[in-house]
Amino acid sequence: MPSAPTPGTPSASPTARAVPHASGAGPVLGHVLPFLRDRLGFFQRVRRDGPLVQVRFGPIPAYVVNGPELLHAMLTSQADAFDKGRLGDKLRLFGENTLPIADGREHLTRRRLLQPAFHRAQVAGYVEGMRRTAEKETADWRDGETFDLLHRLQRMTQDVVMDVLYSDSPERERAEEILIGVDGIFRAAIRRVFTPIAPPKWVPTPRNRRIRRVTDTVHTHFSQVIERHRAHPDRYQDLVSLLLAARDEEGRQLPNEEVLAEMTAFLAAGTETTAVTLGWLFHELARHPEYERRLHEEVDTVLAGGPITADRLPELAFTRRLVDETLRLHHVGWIVTRRTRHPVRLGDWELPAGADILWSPYALHRDPAYYPEPLRFDPDRWLPERPQPPRGAYVPFGAGKRMCIGDQFSLAEAVVLVAVIAARWRLRDTGAEVRAVPEITVHPAPLTMRLEARARRAYGGSPTAAEQGPQPVREAS
Repeated sequence: MPSAPTPGTPSASPTARAVPHASGAGPVLGHVLPFLRDRLGFFQRVRRDGPLVQVRFGPIPAYVVNGPELLHAMLTSQADAFDKGRLGDKLRLFGENTLPIADGREHLTRRRLLQPAFHRAQVAGYVEGMRRTAEKETADWRDGETFDLLHRLQRMTQDVVMDVLYSDSPERERAEEILIGVDGIFRAAIRRVFTPIAPPKWVPTPRNRRIRRVTDTVHTHFSQVIERHRAHPDRYQDLVSLLLAARDEEGRQLPNEEVLAEMTAFLAAGTETTAVTLGWLFHELARHPEYERRLHEEVDTVLAGGPITADRLPELAFTRRLVDETLRLHHVGWIVTRRTRHPVRLGDWELPAGADILWSPYALHRDPAYYPEPLRFDPDRWLPERPQPPRGAYVPFGAGKRMCIGDQFSLAEAVVLVAVIAARWRLRDTGAEVRAVPEITVHPAPLTMRLEARARRAYGGSPTAAEQGPQPVREAS
């Protein structure tokens, strides 16, 4: 029986309509098989059944929010009626109260604490570090080399977060260990979302032991970062400094465990999503030579052979539209969860307390009702003179109080990294079919690409390996 609404919460309206059931359910398993067969297609198909539909996974009901108006209300004006839901519960592997999963007053307090690190002026100051990291990561690229681009981009975006937010530049071997560790925690969290019964973290199952090992690897390194910050507090002004300077209402510092958890969560979010977005962007450029040509012309004109700086970012308008269109067509989020805290009226429908809510940014951004030719990669759809989607139909970073705190950071980083790479390189497909794989994110696989040095030097940074003369081609693992 649904619990009674708490004082001050909305109660059911007598005119509320019953939520319709989505089509395609089986007699016992409900929508389990269609979901397992094609996760991305499942969310795109249920959009046809209405702005809000009920699905069933075995005996467990859930509700899918499809309408942009309903989604906007859920994320903004009615946000207090929902918590993070099943996905938030499982992401507690990173820590109990990290910003991405904290709720209520704890979330507000933690967000206010960390917000200064992501103010626009502060982000502008990060551009130099972003550029430096991208140049370092691409310094040993070779003309004709073939490699796993997504892995290289993950390493690059991880190093950006470590450098500009943690003032840390680990050696390549340690950076790989951290990348593998954070990826392992993330994958374990996602698996737990779809595991009906999972043992608690403290039960020594083989999977829990693996999670403990990779977590220890990451936390051991971050503990060293914290020690350096504590030993030389005047030397640093970054995200770690904010965490170490934080005090609760009684004047106590955050425990080391919470600082470590927050650092791990930020690294996970800041590495995977931006790397996957850039992977899709370069895949689309390889498929659309005209857009690649326009990108190179813009980068050459704006940078004029010099390094990218914060004041040049607004001039890279086409580069930014490439990023925006990639965030639309290839949004990394195929499933997001919420859960009702009490009975909620959402639009014309009544949702019971404790209801599991799902929505898919990936499917929303491909809806033909809001995007002409939705499967066509078209960065010019974001020109100001073109019709724009309605409010709530484009949510690359969410909306409302839980909107991604690092949205401006991620956008600046994406433009900087694209510009640094495009100034010197073309990336060519190798002929393998690239599929959209919905796991942690909707990532491209396989993303094996071949480097092709541009015909002329168009960038004023350090010489690349290609510019130093012929080099042997090597295959990356």
